[in-house]
Amino acid sequence: MVNKRLFIQAALAIATAGAFSVHAQDAIKVGVTAGPHAQIMEHVKQVAEKDGLKIQIVEFSDYVQPNAALAAGDLQANSYQHGPYLDAQVKDRGYKLVKLANTVNFPIGLYSKKVKKLDELKTGAKFGIPNDPTNGGRVLLLLQDQGLIKLKPNAGLKATPLDVIENPKKLRFVELDAAQLPRSLDDLDASAINTNFAMSAGLNPKKDAIALERADGPYVNILVVRAGDEKQAWASKLVKAYQSPSTREFVEKQFQGSVLLGF
Repeated sequence: MVNKRLFIQAALAIATAGAFSVHAQDAIKVGVTAGPHAQIMEHVKQVAEKDGLKIQIVEFSDYVQPNAALAAGDLQANSYQHGPYLDAQVKDRGYKLVKLANTVNFPIGLYSKKVKKLDELKTGAKFGIPNDPTNGGRVLLLLQDQGLIKLKPNAGLKATPLDVIENPKKLRFVELDAAQLPRSLDDLDASAINTNFAMSAGLNPKKDAIALERADGPYVNILVVRAGDEKQAWASKLVKAYQSPSTREFVEKQFQGSVLLGF
């Protein structure tokens, strides 16, 4: 019994030492969506390692799971969303998540395989938009800027198709998960696609989009952590690596203006 007890104590001591060792080495898991966010984080990982921060990148294929995983403690941070989307998730799901720092901006674009200009859309055209409130509203504001629709004056960033008060072309809005929108182009007359998903599908926002969102909007992307982790040593190292001159140069060279710096 004594030997067994000593064996268990030794095993616990080893496990505990391992846990402290991981913490001491500043090893963290960061969630990203596939595409540019993942590509950028791969570079950030290399920069951070020189500063003693080891990053394990976890890729997701949708916008919902990275926040759920972070809130559950399966990640230490994520990098894929803009501020309005985080605000909506916090409000709707009660997550205790906060912004850590700005990252990059992905102007949302409008794409079509059937027309080359928005004014070529026929009456009753089917138009794909993201089904989450913030990105859906973002697209409707872009369509309003392009003169295709008019929204209620107080619709704001979370506008929905119900807020459309003028729709001369009688566009029929098809709401889909943002990740599914690139595949919708064959079935719809046009579709709004977030830049990270567009690029993952082989689309070049600067060349292929028939309209692009202005770069000076409120949709800069952010690093997000659980509330209370903002002052952790690894958090400052993550921000330092992301906003480093090396990462800035990588983004500018890799994406040629399709992804804009937000810091």
